[in-house]
Amino acid sequence: MNENHAVLCASAEWGDHLRTDVLTPLLDGVDLGAQMIEIGPGPGAATEWLRHRVSRLVAVDADARAVATLADRYAGTNVEPIATDATDLPFPDGTFDSAATFTMLHHVPTADAQQRLLEEVVRVLRPHGLLVGADSLASNELREFHREDTYNPVEPGRLLRWLHRLGCRPITITVDDHLTFLARTALT
Repeated sequence: MNENHAVLCASAEWGDHLRTDVLTPLLDGVDLGAQMIEIGPGPGAATEWLRHRVSRLVAVDADARAVATLADRYAGTNVEPIATDATDLPFPDGTFDSAATFTMLHHVPTADAQQRLLEEVVRVLRPHGLLVGADSLASNELREFHREDTYNPVEPGRLLRWLHRLGCRPITITVDDHLTFLARTALT
């Protein structure tokens, strides 16, 4: 992660933006169930908001330092940070009621890895589990912001095709200032 990201993602302003402009409008009134997995929490900008809406929140990140920071921050709470690769999750099928991925898919270096990550997330969701997320849309400004960092924005139509192929129904994808999505896994 480049310095731009390190500063922005850990800032109070970014956390406020996620809560006010993304999480609350996307998830207001949505039941997330008892157990949720959050993929790529980074410094935890969404984690704090999510943890108050579930009994158990497993926060998975490939960055061991980010996980250590989250472990210290959330010691003794319902948050369980785990350092692992989200394209190969160490959980049995159907473990979680819901899954979240906020502003991290564009950091996955290839479309194949993004697709594999979504396959794994859907695998660990229970039947009719909920996948929720948001990400940025491609822009020259964001490409510049991500200089010397991974920047691989997900095209909304591709995301829809992936989720559809994984058996998710219904799927809601909204393209506005950013990309948001909600999808349910199959009943069986």
